[in-house]
Amino acid sequence: MTVLVDDPLIASMAIEQALPLHESSRRLRDLYPECPRVYGVAVIGDLSRRRWWPLQQALTGDKLYSMFTLAAEETESRAAVAQQLAATLAHVVVGRVVPLLVLEGRAWDTGLENLWVHVDSEGAIDWVGVADATLRALPDDPFFANRAAIRTNVSARDGIVALPNEAALTTWIAHRSHRTLEPLFGKLAEISDSAISIASMWHIVGAAVVGAATQVPLLAGSSELTSMRRGQAVLDALVGFGLPVRGPTRAMAGAAGKGLLN
Repeated sequence: MTVLVDDPLIASMAIEQALPLHESSRRLRDLYPECPRVYGVAVIGDLSRRRWWPLQQALTGDKLYSMFTLAAEETESRAAVAQQLAATLAHVVVGRVVPLLVLEGRAWDTGLENLWVHVDSEGAIDWVGVADATLRALPDDPFFANRAAIRTNVSARDGIVALPNEAALTTWIAHRSHRTLEPLFGKLAEISDSAISIASMWHIVGAAVVGAATQVPLLAGSSELTSMRRGQAVLDALVGFGLPVRGPTRAMAGAAGKGLLN
């Protein structure tokens, strides 16, 4: 039996103009209604800023250091703490956008300057927001087809713009995520005295892509083949940037026994 959770933070959103991101995030929240903040993001302009901070402050302030120090007080393994924080950052940046990519062929901007995080009473990140709600999408997105049917032009003011094809979209996601995670992982290595290697952090990113691309079709009943292809394309783009996201082959359901490689 599905349990619907009336999340107070989500219920408090004051949406003045419904944008494609609002619709996509609602559908993502519906994937896991018991924990509606697991998927999707908020639009910062819809919410109060209480317990929200720009992800950039992880580099310029003591936010990440405080998170590491508090967690380290509860365990003797600094490596385990660093691994958990790397996984959190990977989920914040790429682990949330991949579900939208594989399900709808859409993506929000994962650039460092665009992402905000919400923390709970203990300072742990429990939700993510974006300052700019503009989505990038595939040219055959239903939004564009509907606008074409009524002969209405689409502009960035509509909150969605088309990229030429799937390769352009997945490469853009990988590029923006790379530019965000690279300095964050560098900072985490610094404050943790390299408790784990930066290469290990990038492997965690690869696992996050694989996990999201594997789980979403199970939750949504969507195409496993499409999910596999799009997830693979993000991994390929990250590898093209010289990032060690590859690891042991993990099988993922798909046509002709093909697997998503991580």
